[in-house]
Amino acid sequence: MDSSIRNKHSASEGKIKINWVKQYMPLLNALEKEFQETKPFLGKRITVSVHLEAKTAWLSLVLAAGGAELAVTGSNPLSTQDDIAAALVEDGLKVFAWHGATDEEYQTHLNQALDIRPHIIIDDGGDLVQLLHSSREELQKDIIGGCEETTTGVLRLRSREKEGKLAFPMMSVNDACCKYLFDNRYGTGQSVWAGIMGTTNLIISGKYVVVAGYGWCGKGVPTRAKGLGANVIVTEVDPIKAIEAVMDGYRVMPMDEAASIGDIFVTVTGCLKVIRKEHFAKMKDGVLLANAGHFDVEVWLPALEELCMEKRLMRRNIMGYVMEDGRTLNLLAEGRLVNLASGDGHPAEIMDMSFALQALCVKYLLENHGDLEKRVYSVPEEIDQRVAHMKLEAMGVKIDKLSEEQVQYLAAY
Repeated sequence: MDSSIRNKHSASEGKIKINWVKQYMPLLNALEKEFQETKPFLGKRITVSVHLEAKTAWLSLVLAAGGAELAVTGSNPLSTQDDIAAALVEDGLKVFAWHGATDEEYQTHLNQALDIRPHIIIDDGGDLVQLLHSSREELQKDIIGGCEETTTGVLRLRSREKEGKLAFPMMSVNDACCKYLFDNRYGTGQSVWAGIMGTTNLIISGKYVVVAGYGWCGKGVPTRAKGLGANVIVTEVDPIKAIEAVMDGYRVMPMDEAASIGDIFVTVTGCLKVIRKEHFAKMKDGVLLANAGHFDVEVWLPALEELCMEKRLMRRNIMGYVMEDGRTLNLLAEGRLVNLASGDGHPAEIMDMSFALQALCVKYLLENHGDLEKRVYSVPEEIDQRVAHMKLEAMGVKIDKLSEEQVQYLAAY
């Protein structure tokens, strides 16, 4: 099966990007060397649906080095980088994705990536799992299991598991300590502001920033905003998370109150209609609206379309919605993931940890699938610990080790 990409002649540009991130991903580099020798994935087919940029490309090449046959596609039409796709095809991988794909084209690409009849899937948001439980159910018999990268995807998996409808084991990579404590917090925190600042070329200092959601991803966004000199407001529906935000030094209030105060709004909840019609009506002229949740439903676009009298392209990746009273509300990246649709995503050093988890969980599934049930599994502690130790070693950081006496003392309680 031939790949389905655009800009095939941009492979050299993609390889420059991949070679750059490789320098800062020592964990995957170590695993590539290990997998080249042991070939743990020999004869196995893996479909990868993750935001298709340089770091994902390097993960895919590391899996291929372990003997796997790969089919790669994106998990968001605006985050796919065509030069990266071309580079992977030139290196012999099957790729089905291009930047700016329509919804129909995106679904076609997902299905093409599944046509290799995978044994393992790596999913980002749950779109592969959705297809494998609907129009592509015939592929279930070949599936050993899969790994999920995101909070949204894990929520969808647990809902399916609760209903007794999950057809194969899935690893919740998102919930591993070496993922959510670093990727969700530090990765999201930095990449969101890199995306917003690179897209707008505006200062953050002195502005009122409203962050909707104070989960692990939500914690990173206000931390970086505060460091940039912003006045931060957090909105929440969970009372415990709201208290946490207050004690972390942020103002907390309902979105209905924050709507008239904010200059920049960032949603990171995983829910829909977080910013909606009644909020748009109260906003200042010139506000920026950005989403860092997986799906483009948090800033409710149908209401924005309904209220506006005119749409203007203000700058690349910024659409201005002109209200009846003359105010303009600026939506970044069509309301999709601003850090990926308007940037390069999380820093390489962060994704090195997340993707090392993915690679080791794929290996775990292959080695243990006979003992696994059709449910969602946490990443084994030994994998989490191995990644943490690898990261510390790569950073040149040493830590203490419990003595035998200390181990026995702690075990007595």
